[in-house]
Amino acid sequence: MTAIPSPSATAPAGGTPETRVVPAGAPAAPPASAGSTLTCVFVVCRGGDPAPALATTPGHRGGGPLRALPVGALTAVVQDVPAAAFSEEALRKRLSDPGELELCARAHHAVVAAVADHASAIPFPLATLYREDGRVRAALRSKEPRLHAVFDRIAGRVEWGVKVCAAPLPAAPETAPRTAAARDTGTTAETGTAPDRGTPAPGTGRAYLARVRGRHRAREERQNAALRAAEQVDAALRGISAAARRLRVHDARPAGDPRTHLLNAAYLIDRDRDETVAATLRRLRADPGTAGVHIEVTGPWVPYSFAATGDGDDDG
Repeated sequence: MTAIPSPSATAPAGGTPETRVVPAGAPAAPPASAGSTLTCVFVVCRGGDPAPALATTPGHRGGGPLRALPVGALTAVVQDVPAAAFSEEALRKRLSDPGELELCARAHHAVVAAVADHASAIPFPLATLYREDGRVRAALRSKEPRLHAVFDRIAGRVEWGVKVCAAPLPAAPETAPRTAAARDTGTTAETGTAPDRGTPAPGTGRAYLARVRGRHRAREERQNAALRAAEQVDAALRGISAAARRLRVHDARPAGDPRTHLLNAAYLIDRDRDETVAATLRRLRADPGTAGVHIEVTGPWVPYSFAATGDGDDDG
């Protein structure tokens, strides 16, 4: 059940590869001359043979064929792209357009996914650009120990993304207090009889406030139950994962989604545990404790969320 990524999010747990733009080789690329190119890095692999992926995947529109760039025990999959179209200024303009961003993100992900079918792969962020191959080699050599550590961590594993959303809370109609005439006679609007002195009459200001407080309590209880359900989902999936990361929860309201997003997480799980993942999700969805939430799953993915080479990139 692998989804095509949407380029608007920042991690495949949300169904997407990262779309951060990396400038050309740290220092900015020189002004583009006619016919000049930059080296775009899609992914670095260790072991396996990425050649079949290179022969069938086009890469970015307007660029040359994909090619393998050996760097010691590693191999970078790269493409020569026109400098005029991939300069920082040109990219900033192109990727501000949703249509262009989607094209670039899909092309990038297609290369990463194809290579990962043939070799252990660390995906690089979208538009990782260097002025020439020598700079790519230098950059990879400088962090080769960290890359090997990441390869050791993700070997034989895939990423599953999980979101937990709470259904919108029902809006209860507000009932105004009784009219002055009803208060003066001490009767209820429904029956015309005097209420029991021990409880607020249904139409009085006291009863109205009691109903409001009751709705607030019920709302808090539903919210707390949904948060507990999200923690239950997270704990169950961490129990079958080699590592997990909590990602930024997206506010869905601007997109017209009335639900409240409670959890956005990525889980690094052994490749041969698909049925364990499915069984865990079935149990969670059948559990009365999660009845008030919706569990969304994407994957299995190339482990984008666990491929960073810095320290402290995952939380367990």
